[in-house]
Amino acid sequence: MLDSLLHSDARLAEVVTHADKYELQIIYTQVNRDAQNRPHFTQYDYHLNARQYFNPASLVKLPTAALALEKLNRLHQPGLTRRTPMATGTAFRCQTPAPYIPTADSDQVNTVGNYIKRMLLVSDNVAYNRLYEFLGQRPLNARLWELGYPQARITRRFAPCDTAANRHTNPITFLNATTGQVIYQQPAAFNLHSFPLPLGNIRKGRGYQAGGRIIYQPYDFTTANYLPLQNVTDMLKAVLFPEATPAAQRFQLTPDDYAFLRYYLHSTPHGSGFSRYQSRAYFDAYKKYLYYGRQRNQPTQPGLHLYNIVGMSHGYLSDVAYFADSTHQSEFLLSAVLYVNQDGILNDGAYEYESIGLPFLKALGQVLYQYEARRPRTHHPDLSELFAKEVVR
Repeated sequence: MLDSLLHSDARLAEVVTHADKYELQIIYTQVNRDAQNRPHFTQYDYHLNARQYFNPASLVKLPTAALALEKLNRLHQPGLTRRTPMATGTAFRCQTPAPYIPTADSDQVNTVGNYIKRMLLVSDNVAYNRLYEFLGQRPLNARLWELGYPQARITRRFAPCDTAANRHTNPITFLNATTGQVIYQQPAAFNLHSFPLPLGNIRKGRGYQAGGRIIYQPYDFTTANYLPLQNVTDMLKAVLFPEATPAAQRFQLTPDDYAFLRYYLHSTPHGSGFSRYQSRAYFDAYKKYLYYGRQRNQPTQPGLHLYNIVGMSHGYLSDVAYFADSTHQSEFLLSAVLYVNQDGILNDGAYEYESIGLPFLKALGQVLYQYEARRPRTHHPDLSELFAKEVVR
């Protein structure tokens, strides 16, 4: 059925016809509700292959955000919440400080919650680095493996740090906003053990740019971050549908944590009310590739709520999304990744994001949305509870 849908629209033809060239992977998940409004999932795949490496880029921000909230809960420190001011120090090369600077605008304070907002609203890389450092390289990965994601590997900041520097993470202090008293201190940490390489040596392309010149050797992704598309899809489901997730795979989050994540997975930079992102530099489709294609002036679809995480790096373009449509009372999940780098050179900035990648993802989301809008259902979803949970900041 998915194959048939992918061949039903001419806008998809170039990428689908050359799926191997574009390293295309798609997961389409139908959501069917029973009489008690409980969700049941039916998944359809296209060229899904967990052993085909793709650079996850900002997709790693979803598990990092969820595990940062989970860590706050597991620390059980009085006064330590996602709103507690956070100061990051330095203890090794490639580390940068982020001091606590009191301000009347709470959105400007460095906190776990604000870092998550920055990550989910505009995919801020520095915010991700701060939470990677808070979690620590080994605990972050060990927890993912414990949750049932043995191939997951999050080992790098988004910064030009070498492998050794990424194994070192910063000292962090949480402070009482009123008194300045220390609530919790976390010393600098070091991951003593290197990680196994689930895919072995990974090299891509025919060359890469470094130091202003092209080096005609494949780019080495062997120790880079990796999240299979299935993993990210399951993580999004675990955040949106915790009650339908096996207990062993659930994040240890409170109802308020889940509502917080859902709000910022769905919100647009302007619609969020977050003061940092009210400028014209940001727009509704800024981080909505599926269906909207990241087009600045794309009109929004009335009733459509998109909860998603995206990635864009090294020619790889990805979006993992849940569509909830109050107009047609429909819902589904759609995940996709493709590679658009026709010259085979990495790090040169010459990728076909605008000409091929984003138009494909836009069309893909629209084709599936239109199909789901007319797909017969025994029980239409009651989405009122989901939408009601969005009133959290």
